Amino acid sequence: MALLTRGELRKLIEAHERPCVSLYIPTERAGRRTRENPIRFKNVVNAARDALEQSGLRTAEVEDLLAPARELIQDSDFWRHQADGLAAFAGPGRFFSYRLPLHVEELSVVGEHFHIKPLLPFFSRDGRFYVLALSQNAVRVLEGTHWSVRHLDVRGMPRDLAEALRFDVQERHLQFHTGTGAVRAGGTHAAVFHGQGVGTDDDKVRIREYFRQIDAALHDVLREEKAPLVLAGAESLLPMYRRASSYPHLVDEGIKGNPDRLSEQKLHDKAWPIVEPIFMAAQQEAAELVEQAMGTERASSDLEEVVQAAHHGRIHTLFVPLGIHCWGNYDDATGEVLVHEEGEVGDEDLFDQAAALAVLHGGTVYAVEPDGMPGEAAKVAALFRY
Repeated sequence: MALLTRGELRKLIEAHERPCVSLYIPTERAGRRTRENPIRFKNVVNAARDALEQSGLRTAEVEDLLAPARELIQDSDFWRHQADGLAAFAGPGRFFSYRLPLHVEELSVVGEHFHIKPLLPFFSRDGRFYVLALSQNAVRVLEGTHWSVRHLDVRGMPRDLAEALRFDVQERHLQFHTGTGAVRAGGTHAAVFHGQGVGTDDDKVRIREYFRQIDAALHDVLREEKAPLVLAGAESLLPMYRRASSYPHLVDEGIKGNPDRLSEQKLHDKAWPIVEPIFMAAQQEAAELVEQAMGTERASSDLEEVVQAAHHGRIHTLFVPLGIHCWGNYDDATGEVLVHEEGEVGDEDLFDQAAALAVLHGGTVYAVEPDGMPGEAAKVAALFRY
């Protein structure tokens, strides 16, 4: 089970091996209804099987492609640990699955590219954020949305100050003093700490090193992210971490106090009021810019024009609707966009295609409910770079 990051999204968009099978189901976290999770997944796998056979693949090729998905159906332990949604992607020699902290529609898509539109609310600044809970005793990284929160295991992240500095912990609380403790190679002494003070210069040097290691570990996870990061920690520690951080989307306001006493849900509940205005402001501002530019050459709600612009890397901001599909294809040679009322073999969701290309070329994409689209009754809306 991979961690869904912007880098993973790019990997899905750039996949060239065909056919590409995309599977989505809503999942239940707990209770008797969790039994429905593997049944739903089996249904979308079977739908993919039918579509692959209609495309001309031999039965043996279809079964080989879907074998990892069928193995997942039988994995009872896997189904006991679900979030709000599940996405799985199968292609020749590859299979990815992601637990999603958001609800998705049950969907099976077979095409030349992976179908990524249902993933976009996870990335489009409208509900996804991180919390870094810092103390000298512990570090936690949480990933949250409007609806959920989960703990992330970050490779290379020190568990606490002691691990970061390779100290021997002789007392429960932290306060540094040197010249005592275990003897290192060369005859020098390791530091021992007890208490919560960070007042001495030695204290600050060691905490800065601790924070540097945390920031380096986070960089591997967040380097392509734009989601806000909220700090939680003692008031004296927050400004020290801000100076050490290299992440450009660190939120000014933090959660002050000892985070060790707060559950993941409590941290989420305190962080959401901090980040919600950021999400709403960014999306509202983008929608207003698109609406203001409508009627000029800088924006369009015409599907053909938007798809063509996406293929040429011209999209700055794009709004596409969730739960609505427009099946067809784009002719690379002529630039013609063909739309079919009912999907045909080989068709792509043109909304999804435009969104994937916009992301690939550095554009900002908002996948929103249909009534949240900018403009009146617009099914797609884009602001162009030029």
